[in-house]
Amino acid sequence: MTPPSYSSASALRCDATRRQFISGAAKTFLGVTAASHLGSKAFAIPGENTSPLRQVPTARNVIYLYMSGGMSHLDTFDPKPENKDVMGLTEVVDTKVAGIRLSNNIPLLARQADKLAIVRGMLSTQGAHEQGNYFMHTSYTLRSSIRHPSMGAWLQKFQDRGNPTLPGSVMIGNDSRHPGAGFFESRFAPLMINDPETGIQNVRLNSVFTEERFASGLGVAKQLDRSFAEKYDVKNVRAYSDMYDDAVKMMKSEELKAFDLDAEPEALRDKYGRDRFGQGCLLARRLVEHGVRFVEVSFGSWDTHNANFTRVPELCDELDGAMSSLLSDLESRGMLQETLVVLATEFGRTPEINANDGRDHHPAGFSCVLAGGGIRGGQIFGATDERGDKVADGQTSVPDLNATIGYAMGLPLDQVLYSSTKRPFTVADKGKPLAHLFG
Repeated sequence: MTPPSYSSASALRCDATRRQFISGAAKTFLGVTAASHLGSKAFAIPGENTSPLRQVPTARNVIYLYMSGGMSHLDTFDPKPENKDVMGLTEVVDTKVAGIRLSNNIPLLARQADKLAIVRGMLSTQGAHEQGNYFMHTSYTLRSSIRHPSMGAWLQKFQDRGNPTLPGSVMIGNDSRHPGAGFFESRFAPLMINDPETGIQNVRLNSVFTEERFASGLGVAKQLDRSFAEKYDVKNVRAYSDMYDDAVKMMKSEELKAFDLDAEPEALRDKYGRDRFGQGCLLARRLVEHGVRFVEVSFGSWDTHNANFTRVPELCDELDGAMSSLLSDLESRGMLQETLVVLATEFGRTPEINANDGRDHHPAGFSCVLAGGGIRGGQIFGATDERGDKVADGQTSVPDLNATIGYAMGLPLDQVLYSSTKRPFTVADKGKPLAHLFG
């Protein structure tokens, strides 16, 4: 057999990388896997359990900053300066808002406290990482029998994409356990991006692998799939076919420039921070600017059982620079009022400092933060006790926080959708929105 020429071999390699992109798009952009072709669907009975009151949305977009591992509330947004035994080496600083004091680990955010609504009475029922992460993203407890939709999936289910050639939601980070579309159609899953610096790989044609070759290969793939699609003409099989069309549409879109961080000024990139989280926040702003309506940026390593007072300042340095830059950048572009910025984590850390100079898991009281998107800044809701141990006032459950996000986006919080097993679900389970935070 005659070996392929150099140009033919190059074309084959390029074909492989583009097929990898489409396969990846199937698993992330549209969330399609072999197991999902026949197994999951969600539907609503028209007119049944629909929301009688559809609030006017205060935000169009969400940028969701997730602090994976359990961020210490005591060393960030809920310090206890009167209790030195609890605070350890952490001190406090005054903020731009009289009466609000934050940790000295986040001085830049302290200067923007007038934009923040700090929810200090958070309470979770989950004290382990995977379960707490899942609960925070879905409002439902982790079960082996069902996968619940994330907030980004709910938004897409009820409302259209902001840009027809880009995904409805994007997840920036490396979280393989993200709940994605849950039991919804796979097209509601986020596009997963590991590294914001590299964006989306293998989407552009080159001089060797031509448009004609790509179209020919795509035609063959569709031909091979046709008999299966005709035999199993159900919603999720059709979604798999639609994935090809959406993936190709995205590959050809001029809107892919949204993923190009090199288009940003060097000084602004430096301000956000040249780490993955900082550049992820900058990419989130670019994506929202181009019509992607829900962008999550994850930031890990907050599980500070050891060396809490060394690790937390290092983590906060990245968080402080990136989030403060994001808020000021959105405001300067006139985008903050239409973009809800959420800072969340699965639980807090204990007031007790353990033998390893660390803090342990603490779901009984912690903090999350909201800004923009109609939120009234410069306020604190809820409180933990004098040690930061238990919620003393304004108890806010995880479903309450998610209901508040849904409220800002104008989602019908009490509309029931059914899983494939006919079980009823709503956006945020029984959560009640913190409506008083708006205005």
